[in-house]
Amino acid sequence: MFHPKIWFHILKITRLNCNFEVEFNGAKMEINELKIRREGVIKRMKQEGIDACLISSNTNIIYLSGLLYSGYLYLNCNGDVIHFVKRPNNLQLSDPILFIRKPEEIPNLLKEKNQPIGETIALEEDEMSYSDRIRVSQIFPDKTIKNCSSIIRAARAIKTEYELKLFRIAAQKQSDAIREFPKLFRLGMTDNEFAIEMEYEIRKRGSIGVVRVFGESMEIFMGSVLTGENAATPSAFDFALGGAGLNPTIPVGHNNTPLNEGQTVMVDICGNFNGYHSDQTRVFSVGKTSQKALYAHQVSIEILNTIKEMGKEGVACCELYEKAIEIVKQHNLTDCFMGATQKASFIGHGVGLVLNELPVLTAKNKSPLTAGMTIAIEPKFIIDKIGAVGNEDTFAVRKNQAMEQLTNAPEEIIVL
Repeated sequence: MFHPKIWFHILKITRLNCNFEVEFNGAKMEINELKIRREGVIKRMKQEGIDACLISSNTNIIYLSGLLYSGYLYLNCNGDVIHFVKRPNNLQLSDPILFIRKPEEIPNLLKEKNQPIGETIALEEDEMSYSDRIRVSQIFPDKTIKNCSSIIRAARAIKTEYELKLFRIAAQKQSDAIREFPKLFRLGMTDNEFAIEMEYEIRKRGSIGVVRVFGESMEIFMGSVLTGENAATPSAFDFALGGAGLNPTIPVGHNNTPLNEGQTVMVDICGNFNGYHSDQTRVFSVGKTSQKALYAHQVSIEILNTIKEMGKEGVACCELYEKAIEIVKQHNLTDCFMGATQKASFIGHGVGLVLNELPVLTAKNKSPLTAGMTIAIEPKFIIDKIGAVGNEDTFAVRKNQAMEQLTNAPEEIIVL
């Protein structure tokens, strides 16, 4: 059972979400929005010679229908959509819904609806288990099977204006919560105790509390809090920094390290208020911290401001990465940039319905920025025995101008 205080906030959040749905997810806007998203996928389907897609992953069902159900979403190049639903059995949508028990029913149901299946069917092979891929492909024995995972990820990377509205709301709520975090600190706390208070604060403000990530080997709760020597601990996960975590089964983030005088406290707690992940990191210190920590943090801010101005449509992702490395070298901080003994090979990543969307800002990624992309940039440093410093902000790529910064919590290290 939930504590009465928790129940109150659950009810409060539910009402807020209902109001939000009325304001932003009304029938007319929702239909237009889904049409725009589907057209982006269909454009890429035609380029790849795909006649129809059969979608089954949570993220892509949400992206193409506006909500989550268990089943399959059928989308063809004409824009026709049929939802083959297992659960829930009371689902209502503006598109046709056919309730099924198993995927083997789909071909006959398509024939009954006079839907031409086409010669090439695409599945989300990057998201499916091998057995599911074999099972579903066998129901179309005379068709060519392709993989549509990459084209839908590419479509999701370019946000609509409606999605950007959702991002701005999430980013503001997250930023407002971060401003309250210093009030939650008490002397003698561990990193985990501080994290619990901050998670509660952000949940009170409407956070869903779930972080979706792409990749079956990527897991995290609401985020991480890193301090002291734990900040340098390598992790099994491909995040910017690591941490030992509370348990070896989830080896990332805070690990009950006491928050001692002079240490920095890096807080990277995700803001998922409406399905879209606002990614923002801010740094606090227990009393005064070292001059190297303060200096490296200012270099992080310099990198963020430089990339914000540089990150215009058409600029290659690798150029942003190279600029960050150039600034780090100028300040002689290469040894502690993006990790200590295990370093991350990126300085930013797309964000959206999952925390790690496209694009990824690496040395080898020559793909250009496109207006509508939302990118979290996180130049971070490990300071030996002190902790981690450096901010992370979420930006939107705009046409013919600098990137729009969506997150806005105070950028300086705040003394607790």
